[in-house]
This record gives sequence, structure tokens and C-alpha cells, in this order.
Amino acid sequence: MKIIVKLFPEITIKSKPVRKRFIQRLQSNLQVTLKRLDNDIKVRGLWDKIEVEVPSDSAELREQVIELMSCTPGISHFLEVDQYALGSFEEVFQLTKDVYGDKVKGKSFVVRVKRAGKHDFKSGDLERYIGGGLLQHCDTKGVDLHTPEFTVKLEIRDENLYLISHQHKGQGGYPLGTQEDVISLISGGFDSVVSSYMTMRRGSKTHFLFFNLGGRAHEIGVKQISVYLWQKYGSAARVKFISVPFDEVVGEILQNVHHTHMGVVLKRMMMRAAEKVADRMKLPAIVTGESIAQVSSQTLVNLQVIDSVTNKLVVRPLVTMDKQDIIDITKKLGAYDFAKNIPEYCGVISDRPTTNAKLERIEEEEANFDFDVLDQALENAQVITIDKIVDDINVHAEIEALTKVGDNQVIIDVRHSNEQERKPLNMPKVEVLTIPFFSLGEKFQELDQSKEYLLFCDKGVMSQMHAQNLQEKGFLNVKVYRPEL
Repeated sequence: MKIIVKLFPEITIKSKPVRKRFIQRLQSNLQVTLKRLDNDIKVRGLWDKIEVEVPSDSAELREQVIELMSCTPGISHFLEVDQYALGSFEEVFQLTKDVYGDKVKGKSFVVRVKRAGKHDFKSGDLERYIGGGLLQHCDTKGVDLHTPEFTVKLEIRDENLYLISHQHKGQGGYPLGTQEDVISLISGGFDSVVSSYMTMRRGSKTHFLFFNLGGRAHEIGVKQISVYLWQKYGSAARVKFISVPFDEVVGEILQNVHHTHMGVVLKRMMMRAAEKVADRMKLPAIVTGESIAQVSSQTLVNLQVIDSVTNKLVVRPLVTMDKQDIIDITKKLGAYDFAKNIPEYCGVISDRPTTNAKLERIEEEEANFDFDVLDQALENAQVITIDKIVDDINVHAEIEALTKVGDNQVIIDVRHSNEQERKPLNMPKVEVLTIPFFSLGEKFQELDQSKEYLLFCDKGVMSQMHAQNLQEKGFLNVKVYRPEL
């Protein structure tokens, strides 16, 4: 299988050196990610496109390649093509008829030929010849040059003919790593998920900074969604996940800050901590998921007061977006079920919170705050490269992983519903329950607790996380099923 990658249009208008750098980065990103699927996949960067050669005809590999490339920033769209030596018009028509004959049957159509190189014919000549042949032999509704139901696409480059069998939409944006790294404040909810994705799509390696207000269960959920975002949209680059324990900071605020100003003070403490983390990592910008007036702390006046505590650039990709639009994007990203099940940990709940904070009053409130608590939280921060999260979980976990299923044991497939349908876990002699991870907490307690349950997922990340979480809640009849072990 051969794939031609078309660049995001904004890349094509860059200066020659910048365009060349962007193409090289996109080529490198695709080489890194595609070789994880098959080491024999070849990627070649050209001036106006990138070519990908997939040697295997495996339908499963084709599906994996298409899924990966459709989630790779920097790609406008990509084409599956069949490559042939350029022959006579009649030979080109016969090849076209074999590929497109059934697709144009009963439909109006048009033929479009893109051509590069020197030839003794014009693109329009070949379009008319092929169009006439399809019209005569394929029982179509006729040619429609303006609003066809189907477009027959061919490309000719020098002495090579490419028949385009499928076109797939890409993510757009810039190749990951072409812009400066940033650090994104992620809580796991809709807003922080989308804002993190948007900076990744725009070409920035996006590190994740998590302020833990909800304990182990909260951290598990946020790690899970961060890994998902990285694996799907940013795995060409290694990034860090930083977890800062913020419960004592919240406690200090609750004791020493007036209730109307708690929300703004909490955000300022997070911004102070984010600046110090960014300084350590030499990052120029902090990303947040705030949108104007979505909550009381996000009025323009309050945002100005919050931002005044840092010299870093604060990037807010969602600043003018409506909440429903943000939620809709998480659905397109495949992250909706993750985000909707992340609880809102409102450890600082303000009674009649201010929407018009005054800097002088905020500074008076913060004068009562013991900043040693904030410093200690930063000292206790945990930093891990995101691709090592699963290893970190395994190192610290006491969850037994089994390769075989015994008597009185039931497997629970915790994968996303789409993944369960695409690749079902078929084990005829074993009881298998399909309970997606986002429903597990609610439904597990309804199960027969006299049995032992083995959680399963493809990579072992979600199963390990949720097994730990269930055991911490007192369900000791939980283990992990890892057949590859």
C-alpha cells in the first residue's frame, strides 16, 4: 500500500527554510510512530508531500496506519494510491475502470487528473478520454463537472501513474515539535483535555501538569486520559507528566483566605507553581483550559488578577469557546467518556465568589497564607515521562497479573466500547464481562462478590489503574489479566 500525505496548507505558504524544516519534522514524526506498527514501513519526504510505503497487505495493519495518520498533526489529508507505470491512454483507462468502475455505477461523476513532469499530452486530454470510456462502459448517470456524486482522481508524476482509491482527512495544524514546548494544566475534565489537544495540534510538545486535589483515584483518572491524548495525538515526542500534591495547599486556603476569594487565590497558587515547574523545564508558556466567564474565577477581571502572579505567557486556546462546543470536541477526540467520568474536585468552594477581584484585596488575603506549604508541595512533586507511566504503575502496584483464568474467576474487559467491538476478547470457556472503564466504578459493586475478577485491556494501563483503585476502595477480589506475560 502506498500513501501520499498532503501538507496542512499553512505549511505550504512558509518560507523555503521553514517549510523544509516542517516537512522534515513531519517525516521524522511519521517514521517514529509508523515503525511501531511495522518496522518495514518507509517514509520519504518531498517538497510538496510525503510518501509512505506499507509493504504488508494486512487489513489490520492498513486500519492501524490510517488511524495513526489521521491523528498526526501537520497532515491536511492523505491518499491511498495504487502505483503503476504510465502507459497509453487506453492502458490508463483500463486500470481506472478496474479500480473505479463499480464506484461510479449509477452515479454522476467527473475525472480529475493532476500531472507533474513533461508529457506530450495535457491533463484535460486524459480526463476526457477516461471520462468517455467510463460513460460508455460503466452504466453511470453521466458526467457532471460541477456537482458530481463521485470524483475519479488520478495523479501522474513523470512516468508514474497513481490511482487514488481512498482519501482520508488529517488533523491539520503543524507537525509536533515545530513550535516551542509548553506545559498544560490538566485536571482531566473537558476543558483541560481540549486545550491540551489544541496545543499539540498546533505543533507544541505538550507536557502535563496535574494538581492533585482528589487523591489516588483522581490521579489515576488524569494519568489515564493524559496517556490516551499522548498516545493518540502526540506519541512522536516524549513528554513529562508532573503531579503536584495540592491537598495541603487547599487546606491552607480554607483556613486563612476569605470564602469569597478562595477560587482566585487557588488559581494564583496553581499559576505560581506552574511557573516554577516551567522554569525548571525551561518552558516559555503555560496552557490552561479557561474560557471567559464559564465560572466565577474566569471573568476577565479575575483572569487578569490570576495572570499577574506570573511572568510566563498564559495560553488559553478555549478562551472564547462555548462549553457545548468544547464537549463536542472531546467526542471527536474519543475522550468524552474519559472526561465525563472525572469528578470535579472542588476542594475550595467559595460562598458568593467574587467576579471582580481587586489585586490589593487578594494580596491581603495571601499575606495570611504560609508559602512554605506551596514550596513543600513542589518539593513533593512527582515527574515521570509519560511513556513510563505504565512501568511506574507496575513498579508501585501490588496487583497480581495473571496469564491464565482459573475456576471462579471472571474476566472484565474494561476497554472503550469501540475497542471492544473492533477487537472482541473471544474466550469461549471463560466468562467475560464487557464493562468499559468509565462504568466500572458504578457497576463493580453490583457484581457477585464471591467471585474473583480479572481486569483486561490491550496495554495493561487501564486495567492496572482501575484494579488499584478498586482495591483501595476495599474490593480485594480484583486482579489483572495479562495474557502476553
